Amino acid sequence: MQIDVIPHTEQQKKEPKLALRSPNAEDGADIWQLIRSCGPLDDNSMYCNLLQCDHFAETCVVAEIDSNIVGWISAYILPSDPETLFVWQVAVAEKARGMGVAKKMLLDLVSRQCCDDVTRLKTTITKKNDASWALFRAFADRMDAPLEHDAHFIRDDHFGGNHDTEYMVTVGAFGARESAAA
Repeated sequence: MQIDVIPHTEQQKKEPKLALRSPNAEDGADIWQLIRSCGPLDDNSMYCNLLQCDHFAETCVVAEIDSNIVGWISAYILPSDPETLFVWQVAVAEKARGMGVAKKMLLDLVSRQCCDDVTRLKTTITKKNDASWALFRAFADRMDAPLEHDAHFIRDDHFGGNHDTEYMVTVGAFGARESAAA
């Protein structure tokens, strides 16, 4: 499925057309390069990205401008909890930042048929990753859902002191704030 985002204002008409789609195995190398250019994201092996494109294509998103990959989300539905989508990585090329690409990819992802039973999203974020915190707070607002977080993978306990603590962020249940107010 491919979704074209159509600009609404004169200013936006000058912006390039963004296309969102599921990845395919041929995208693996380009996605690996995109992730490498988007520090502080962890580099996975190119093979890992190839497997994500092949085995998890339904729950991953590629964003393209002029047939060039400028955005990527890797995600999967938790095997033990089919109502939860776990977002592994979000990457947006520098030239596509400020266009809302990451939020558009998230919204595209949760609207797919494979996510029909998904009622919440989880991800992990380090304390200093302001861009990710802003993205998932905006997504929670858009989904009318609460956002909660707790330390999950602890710097010294899980990373041997070599990586900042990762906070488990939970957005959902979607629409929960609206139904709680009713």
